[in-house]
Amino acid sequence: MTDGTTTEVVVDLGDRSYPVLVGSGILSSVGPRLAALGYAGRCGLLTSERVGALYRRPVLDSLRAAGFDPLVIEVDDGEEHKSLATLSTTWDRLLVSGIERGSPLVALGGGVIGDLGGFAAATLLRGLPVVQLPTTLLAQVDAAIGGKTGINHPRGKNLIGAFHQPRFVIADVDTLATLPRRELVAGLAEVIKYGVIGDAHLFADLERRLEDLLRLDRDLLVRVVATSCRQKASVVSGDEREVTGLRATLNFGHTIGHAIEAVTDYRRFLHGEAVAIGMVAAASVSRALGLCDGDAVARIRAVTGRAGLPTEVPADLDRDALAEAMRADKKSQRGTIRFVALEAIGRVRLVDVTGAEIARHL
Repeated sequence: MTDGTTTEVVVDLGDRSYPVLVGSGILSSVGPRLAALGYAGRCGLLTSERVGALYRRPVLDSLRAAGFDPLVIEVDDGEEHKSLATLSTTWDRLLVSGIERGSPLVALGGGVIGDLGGFAAATLLRGLPVVQLPTTLLAQVDAAIGGKTGINHPRGKNLIGAFHQPRFVIADVDTLATLPRRELVAGLAEVIKYGVIGDAHLFADLERRLEDLLRLDRDLLVRVVATSCRQKASVVSGDEREVTGLRATLNFGHTIGHAIEAVTDYRRFLHGEAVAIGMVAAASVSRALGLCDGDAVARIRAVTGRAGLPTEVPADLDRDALAEAMRADKKSQRGTIRFVALEAIGRVRLVDVTGAEIARHL
């Protein structure tokens, strides 16, 4: 649904359904929207230092004007802070503030804040309502939607977590103007992924208008973000907890991408950069398995490279270490990985392989 300024995408989960609102200049609507749901009084606002400096004020003003008494919790920036230590600090601050079970927690930031805030809300007092205000492209099209929350463990990414759906999501594309260029580009990996796994028209649109998107054409941004959110919402609505296998298709490129992040201690690549490498690699592995043709692989490599994303698994990464990281992935079962393989642009399938088999084709 579109009202001229805001596009609304619904994640259909029965009585737990919620809207994802995509638009320009809509961040400050959070207070009235929360109040309209019947919430009042104490609430938490979790953000990072960098994002807080940019957007904390309009969000706080909106919450206070709607009658809320917000507690601000700012954490350090960086994937390494999506940890048990930061989670414990967040719990402590909320409990000391007098937070109650009906008190909402607003997560303002990128994927780290969304995952951390969502998990804090899922676990404290057996569940607080959470609202996601994603400020990165990666979070707007992926991490903020679907209820996956969690923190990292030394043995892998997001190994500790829970499903906890938000009450609503507000994706304000104006926040993307303050993103460092590298983070904006990293977010494009997930947009490209949606085209690859289920929307050949979106992929072709990216091939045609990638430069306009990188220039932050506002109308195009709203359309592309909303299209990506619509696809994520459709998948989540059909398979919330990865029971049927539909939601697993969202992991295209992630099996290899997560392994690359793990063996580089989450410091060398941004998540989207690792996923970009993983997508090109997954397409190449799919071709080696006889599941797709070379043209599809070439198109994925070309658009990913044009976006400014890395496309090759670094030669200095040990393949045995990558295989072990894939084996330790939370989606691995009895040593076998449900690998999302490419059949054609817009179509993927799940195949059972081992980490060693994947690594052999890298």
